[in-house]
Amino acid sequence: MKHRYLKNRATLKLDSAKCTGCGICAKVCPHNVLSVNDGKVGIVDINSCMECGACALNCPFSALSVKPGVGCAAAIITGWLTGSEPTCGCSDPDDGCSNSANGCC
Repeated sequence: MKHRYLKNRATLKLDSAKCTGCGICAKVCPHNVLSVNDGKVGIVDINSCMECGACALNCPFSALSVKPGVGCAAAIITGWLTGSEPTCGCSDPDDGCSNSANGCC
């Protein structure tokens, strides 16, 4: 089963200018968010990103950044654990985020 989080809310960012295409990030990503194509890494499924930070921690070129433990992925996990409705402070999960100060967007 493929895990999905709130659409377009992950804090994962890729600086393709720094990427050498080594593929370490894609190997350590537990949800196959990243893929190497034509010598560069690309984000293929950002909505599966659980914001664990493994990709950024293992990238020797600092091409990836993510705020582990923050954002909507963390809110969803907290919701699962507490049985509450997931919320990260965004105004509407279907449109743009109005509250980026809390790190959810």
